[in-house]
Amino acid sequence: MRIGCGAGFSADRLDPAVDLARDGALDALVFECVGERTLAFGHRDRRADPQAGYNTLLQTRLRAVWPLTAASGCRIVTNMGAANPMAAGRAAIAVARECGLRGQSVAVVLGDDVTSLIDADTPLPLSGCNVGDVGRDMIGANAYIGADAILPALETDAGLVIGGRLADPSMFLALLRHRFGWDAADWPLLGAGTLTGHLMECGAQITGGYFADPGHKDVPDLAFVGYPIAEVRADGTVTITKLPQAGGMVTTATVKEQLLYEVHDPARYLTPDVSADFSGVQLTDHGGDRVGLRGASGTTRPETLKVTVAFDGGLLAEAEVSYAGRGAADRARLAAEIASTRLQRVHGVTEDLRTDLIGVRSLHAHADHGLPVAETDVRLRVAGRFESRERAEAVLWEVESLLCSGPAGGGGFRGRITPSIVTHDAFLPRGDVPTRIEVLTA
Repeated sequence: MRIGCGAGFSADRLDPAVDLARDGALDALVFECVGERTLAFGHRDRRADPQAGYNTLLQTRLRAVWPLTAASGCRIVTNMGAANPMAAGRAAIAVARECGLRGQSVAVVLGDDVTSLIDADTPLPLSGCNVGDVGRDMIGANAYIGADAILPALETDAGLVIGGRLADPSMFLALLRHRFGWDAADWPLLGAGTLTGHLMECGAQITGGYFADPGHKDVPDLAFVGYPIAEVRADGTVTITKLPQAGGMVTTATVKEQLLYEVHDPARYLTPDVSADFSGVQLTDHGGDRVGLRGASGTTRPETLKVTVAFDGGLLAEAEVSYAGRGAADRARLAAEIASTRLQRVHGVTEDLRTDLIGVRSLHAHADHGLPVAETDVRLRVAGRFESRERAEAVLWEVESLLCSGPAGGGGFRGRITPSIVTHDAFLPRGDVPTRIEVLTA
């Protein structure tokens, strides 16, 4: 089975996905577009507009690829439904009609929204508290649902399967279970299929994108890096490749980096479907941007499902100003001190403020890595999280005031105030999270 990845995150590029839909001879194309933050922002958007909350690039992507996949018989599976899968399904049907795809259907996977099951006493074990202790307004909660929830959608004739918090590797695993008839309790095969999903879920990371580091790990034609293709066999072994004309590369090095990405324990990688074991995986470089993998396995799946609980994070205020030339870093440090002092004494700001000297050592401010320090071009950033808009606006006011009130040489002010979110993790027994599908037809 040939599966392509059309996106590795919510705002990923479109043209490599179009290339795959047109030239990839695919059986399926998966758009993996949901993370904790994007899902939480989806809940925020749905609050403001009941028809919003799904990925804002959904229609753009479907207009570009659905006519191609419909013509070739390739199925699309995606979690672009985010916090509003039904609205996403209706929007997809509108695109199908617009593109002349009459008769095409959309299977919407529902049940991941578990907001009604979360209350103030729900434990947040990784945070060491309960939901009520967070002290913020909860805006939504979603369980990571797996291949079991997706399979009924694949058993329809829908050309597009769309859901919300469909777990990243589970979308790939569901396709493989449907194609090869893998049993729901064949843990070694489910672990092997999860390996494929994990390798593919981040798009161009495995074809050299996030891998690239000039002079150390050079990648050809990175401006047009292609998305990956997985060629999977019924025994769970897989070959990762890309289109021959696409930029980037597939090597054992690029594949190893993605294999270990976000994996805390390679012998027990927990998903809704299986406790996957990647510790025995063997890689073979076949040349020509083709890397084979075998040896993945797995054991019984967890009894609980992970849940992302999203809270209103208040307003995030960010303001920046630049200093250049001799003594720039010292002037930026003085500016930070002035802004912080005035925000506390004049505006009564008691919230924690973060000040960064970008261009000096903002990301590594608390560690000495022996890196050279350039102090002739520095950008000061002052940021804070606020419940009060008045205090948020004070951050922008005070940083902009530095332009005339000193220190010398400040310029290029920019500021913004944006809504923010905070997320925590909970767990629910999988039996408490029933799922279902609804099929819409153009």
